Amino acid sequence: MIASDVFLAMQALPDAEIDTILGGERPLILAPHADDESLGCGGLITACCERGQQPVVAILTDGAASHPGSRQYPPERLRQLRAQEARQAVATLGLSSENLVFFNYPDTALPSGQAVSEQVAMLARDRACTVMLAPWLHDPHCDHEAAALLAREAARRARCRLLSYPVWGWLLPPDQPLPVKRVAGYKLPIAAHLQAKRSAVAAHASQYSTLIDDSPQGFRLPPELLSIFERPYEVFLAHE
Repeated sequence: MIASDVFLAMQALPDAEIDTILGGERPLILAPHADDESLGCGGLITACCERGQQPVVAILTDGAASHPGSRQYPPERLRQLRAQEARQAVATLGLSSENLVFFNYPDTALPSGQAVSEQVAMLARDRACTVMLAPWLHDPHCDHEAAALLAREAARRARCRLLSYPVWGWLLPPDQPLPVKRVAGYKLPIAAHLQAKRSAVAAHASQYSTLIDDSPQGFRLPPELLSIFERPYEVFLAHE
């Protein structure tokens, strides 16, 4: 399939309620970076919290490489800022701080080997999470790809069901071939939670605003990606 066909198939997935998607299980949400949890799963997190079923969110990398060369925000200060933004974002979604975990692997260098997979599996077991949500394997970012791969092994170790959520994959060139034979999963309607999701995304100001203005190569979420996550639904894919 080419990417445009995959996108159409994702958008045509059936709407489903939270119980259908999660099966009443507690989810562990793996976010490669602070902001992925809000972009890909903000509505789902809010829906779970409103039902009194708090998920666990694990931020896998420290985010310290997003603004190289900044004197105002050198790596250690940026690391602290990214964590602070994540805490504010998930609080906006209704998640308590005890359910936010930081792994602090180096930004842009997330390993996908057995050690980190076992660490994730142990977290799932300790927190009684039996479904795992991880980035889509075809997200074109090294940390997202690593997170997708380690999630497969971690889910196997912890005996979790695995679902994927696309983030950067939405921006793939429409004619790019993808090794996808079928698209299965659900769309979660989030119109009722869209304002909470917007507020959570806005909490990650270092990633989309001019908050850090002394890094010419500094990262900034592109408007075309942010607009995608204004949609009144989130996509969760069955494991390929």
